[in-house]
Amino acid sequence: MHDVAVVGGGPVGVFAAALLASHGLDVVVWERRTAPPGHSRAIGIHPPSLHAFDELGLADRVVAGSVPIGRAEARGSGRTLGTLTFDRADRRFPFVAARPQSETEALLRERLDDLSPGALRLGVELTGLEQTAEHVLLRGVGSHGPVEAAARFVVAADGARSPVRRLVGISAPVTERGDHYVMADLRDDTGDGETAVVNVERAGVVESFPLPGGVRRFVAAVAEPAGVPSGGRADEAAAETVARLVRERTGATVDAATATMTSAFSVRTRLATSTVSGRVVLIGDAAHEISPIGGQGMNLGWLDAQALVPVLRRALRSAGGRRLDPGAFSGHQEARRRSARRAAGQARLNTALGRPCGAGASVVRQAGLRVALGLPSASLLAATYAMRFA
Repeated sequence: MHDVAVVGGGPVGVFAAALLASHGLDVVVWERRTAPPGHSRAIGIHPPSLHAFDELGLADRVVAGSVPIGRAEARGSGRTLGTLTFDRADRRFPFVAARPQSETEALLRERLDDLSPGALRLGVELTGLEQTAEHVLLRGVGSHGPVEAAARFVVAADGARSPVRRLVGISAPVTERGDHYVMADLRDDTGDGETAVVNVERAGVVESFPLPGGVRRFVAAVAEPAGVPSGGRADEAAAETVARLVRERTGATVDAATATMTSAFSVRTRLATSTVSGRVVLIGDAAHEISPIGGQGMNLGWLDAQALVPVLRRALRSAGGRRLDPGAFSGHQEARRRSARRAAGQARLNTALGRPCGAGASVVRQAGLRVALGLPSASLLAATYAMRFA
């Protein structure tokens, strides 16, 4: 009998498991994938997440392998509209740490294996879940046939299409925003160094973020879904599209042949109607899918996990976890749902600022950004973007 079973071995699930194991709990992780991730995907690690990583003794290692983005610059029509600096966003970590998700996941898997060898079980797909008065029984299938596990509690970190959420009967309505983006990691020939740049142009936004190894991530709004093959491998046509949009909208020249990753996404919001069902708790994208614009999703999942661990520890002290207080998770659920709603609102604003618009609207938008970034309250805006209030 495990204390906690985590379904989903991505960055959020493995972080949750490692944090639970660091407190001496018996944890198991089921992950459907058989191979470790091989591409960058999410890249930004915000200050609150770095503090959470510090609980595992990993913050310094994360920072050492990152580009510390301490400054973001807004540009438009060939001019600088203003800057945001993160020097007041956090005393210890006055920056957003940029590094490929695959490297962060590898670090988390290594730490989990140190704390609980063999806890991560790859190639196991959940097929059924049954709750009893005292525990949860999980059924799945692995490479050698059927698999079962019993745990006092289950943490679902199995993504936006969460099988756990479906099995416990929690709905998660989706709102499609009608906005589409294509992105690529390319050699950084911009000369912008460790500065993040957001070009707010009439034809649509182009964002760029530095990554380790002289690489830069470019994200561009497009009118229609880009149809880029999944998996994050570099697609020649997609890389050419990104390079062309960067050149047309910003005047910068980047080399599509240097692409190490391409991807595309459409903006949607998905908020679960509840994040708790008996002994099952949803975290990360299983609980709330937020637009990648703004880089909040993965960080919200880590903060969900950090907030959940003390709640699970208290629940496990009640008759060894056999007795469940019906309200044990209510405070956690409400707090995390508020955070998700704030993040969704911020994502909507970020998306609206980057949409294509007419000439007059573009002038007004750029003037508004210039004013907002020049006010003393810009430090509060920087703290918000660095997720101080998540």
